[in-house]
Amino acid sequence: MSEAGVATPAVGRLRWRTFNWREYVVYIGFVLVFLFFAIYLGENFLNWTNLSNIVIQTAPITVMAVGLVFVLSTGEIDLSIGSVVAVSALTGATVVRDTDSMILGAAAGLAVGAIVGLVNGFFVTIVRLPSFLVTLATMGAVAGVARQISNLQSVPVTNDSFVGLFGSGNVFGIPGLIIWSVVAIAIGYLVLKQTRYGAHVLAIGDNVGAARVSGIKVTRVKIMVMVGSAMCASLAGLLYAGRLHGARYTLGEADLMTVIAAVIVGGTSLFGGKGAIVGALMGSLLMGMLNNGLILANLSVSQQMIARGVIILIAVSLSLREKRS
Repeated sequence: MSEAGVATPAVGRLRWRTFNWREYVVYIGFVLVFLFFAIYLGENFLNWTNLSNIVIQTAPITVMAVGLVFVLSTGEIDLSIGSVVAVSALTGATVVRDTDSMILGAAAGLAVGAIVGLVNGFFVTIVRLPSFLVTLATMGAVAGVARQISNLQSVPVTNDSFVGLFGSGNVFGIPGLIIWSVVAIAIGYLVLKQTRYGAHVLAIGDNVGAARVSGIKVTRVKIMVMVGSAMCASLAGLLYAGRLHGARYTLGEADLMTVIAAVIVGGTSLFGGKGAIVGALMGSLLMGMLNNGLILANLSVSQQMIARGVIILIAVSLSLREKRS
């Protein structure tokens, strides 16, 4: 047997052993879930209207997932995004109702996210409190604000420009919410992978001490990712308000677990230093497809919550094993 003939199988085995299948969990899971529902539900699941609805309905999750990728990549976490969704949607809807101005409404909603993000960033970086505790506190506080300003009442949105831009509008026949998802993913990917800021985010998450020594302004970067995450949640709130033609204090309540699942399953590390924007998109679509399929299968909300919880558990287990290996 020739020397080349002996080396080739050895190289093949080496490549197989070094292949990190965990990086492709989200893609494998997406295909398996898609095939399961396609076979089990048939045309009810596979028709174009239903598939496009999955993308449309997951647009706010996708937008929030982009922001959370940056936060987790620095080794921090943001638990307040669900509450920010509600208060931003209510603020934007209230301003639109009172002024009939789409621009003022959108600016007010996004400003809420910027303020919450600055508060989170201040306490995490300047006061040096754990981001888990800080954002847990702001999650409760912001949720209370949402209930206070709305008096537990819905705020309708009747401004056609607002609804068209953030909700039911189309561009060349493509739903606006799909375009928002594509734009968010494109910007997130380019910033994380092609800019110095993105490199600094990953460096901080990988080793914050080394990042400081190398001259990276850690405090500024962490504040920026906190603000970015909260503003992504604000944009998600505006998308909800536009799609639903109104805002309510319950918006975003169940989104935190879904966003975290999407981001972690997508390949972003809980421990920082690794972020995956495209993976977050696939994770978001996976969660949306799972919810859609379970609804079409006439399963209850509690069963959907159980399924999401199981996915998070699996994702966290894989992330922990990857870090320890």
